[in-house]
Amino acid sequence: MHDPVPVSVGRHKLKGLLGLPVEPKGLVIFAHGSGSGRLSPRNNHVAAGLRKRGLATLLIDLLSPAEEEDRANIFDIPLLAERLISATDWASQDPRTMHLPVGYFGASTGGGAALLAASQLDGRVSAVVSRGGRPDLAGSAALALVAAPTLLIVGSLDTPVIDLNVGAMHHMNCEVSLVIVPGASHLFEEPGTLDQVLEHAGSWFVEHLGRGV
Repeated sequence: MHDPVPVSVGRHKLKGLLGLPVEPKGLVIFAHGSGSGRLSPRNNHVAAGLRKRGLATLLIDLLSPAEEEDRANIFDIPLLAERLISATDWASQDPRTMHLPVGYFGASTGGGAALLAASQLDGRVSAVVSRGGRPDLAGSAALALVAAPTLLIVGSLDTPVIDLNVGAMHHMNCEVSLVIVPGASHLFEEPGTLDQVLEHAGSWFVEHLGRGV
């Protein structure tokens, strides 16, 4: 297995890291939370584990350094979703990934962006996983349009976000499941909790990217 390689993604030339195992079963595109990016240690830990399960990974900076200086952009969910869609279009044209079914892994605000993007792609996204995510930020109308099987993972100590995820589920019409990781806070920094995220996410992607929407 090769180390991830730097890539320039889409018309915005987003900085990314593309990781390709031998004969990948699918591609997982990461949507990070506020103040994070393609070098996020937590997302890279999950991505490395997914590659061991035979999944390609694409970690991208959804905003340029100049755009990140405007705090409003960091929480602009439609803007982040548009960038995620642009990355998906890029992957559908790149010969290394064009044949692979696509899943999204969204963290924090990236969870809302991933679901908003999935709602607009009309079946082109085969699975979504949200870690400590804010699916409510996608909006109830978009949540109702998501077709991709969706797994919501929240830490048991992250009580406000648990409530927001439960509320979002009521607006969704797709296959959707909520997993609460015991003893985990919002960032899953407690020992072993991020590995539990990886186990749940890996199983979800391997199952659903294999059969599509």
